[in-house]
Amino acid sequence: MQALRTPDARFADLPGFPWAPHYAQVDGLRMHYIDEGPADAAVTALCLHGQPSWAYLYRKMIPVFTAAGVRVVAPDWFGFGRSDKPVDDGWYTFDQHRESMLRFVAQLDLRNVLLVVQDWGGLLGLTLPLHQPERYTRLLVMNTGLGTGTVTEGFKQWRAYANSQPDMAIGKLLQRGNPGMTAEEAAAYDAPFPDRSYKAGVRRFPNLVPDHEGAPGAEISRRAARFWSEHWRGDSFMAIGMQDPVLGPVPMQALRKQIRGCPEAMEVADGGHFVQERGGPIATAALRHFGLAS
Repeated sequence: MQALRTPDARFADLPGFPWAPHYAQVDGLRMHYIDEGPADAAVTALCLHGQPSWAYLYRKMIPVFTAAGVRVVAPDWFGFGRSDKPVDDGWYTFDQHRESMLRFVAQLDLRNVLLVVQDWGGLLGLTLPLHQPERYTRLLVMNTGLGTGTVTEGFKQWRAYANSQPDMAIGKLLQRGNPGMTAEEAAAYDAPFPDRSYKAGVRRFPNLVPDHEGAPGAEISRRAARFWSEHWRGDSFMAIGMQDPVLGPVPMQALRKQIRGCPEAMEVADGGHFVQERGGPIATAALRHFGLAS
């Protein structure tokens, strides 16, 4: 299998992102992750990004978590960030990504996990506790959903747009949804992708969303929906970027009703789909809710 690895020089001096890279070998590939805070912390926040972002998306939440004594582990899915990027579009499947993250969690032996998810971080991440649910005790969920086999018209429009952009201008996309983002921050979202050959994962993710009952990932997502509604015994917190046109208030409120014991959501009025760009106050509110505030 041929995989590309983004040169380290492209990640030098990224604004607001001073943390050293860490790497794990998973499925014969190198997976990058941020690992900050005490190694023996009582709680570990596992922060999962979506498409087309990477761990840089959590730069405003990581310092809030670590200041409270929480360990933060923020990996990059294969095809994103500093992780290896298989060049064959066909390598990227729902099950492949899910299994690789399960192996990563097991390899690091993460326990007492605060699962932090958004976008594909939720589509995949919300299925992880079906395997070894005892690892997960808290959930922070933002602008995402479960891929149970139905999709909205808004998502279909996004997928059509994404499919028309094989060399998607990622920094510009993030900047459009976050007008206060600097040019340097936008460039940090482009850093993992020197050219379109590195973007197989970016191209594939929108087409992996289960859009019919028998689609790959749909059945395990339905099982995950039952887990969250019937078997989840942990504590939950939801934040909604209210300006998200695809996974905004309506689908997020529907998801909240599926999560056993999830309280009323924090509404981020000026937050878009990538609501972590307003992540400092979200992290603070979540820690206060969980009784973990410093």
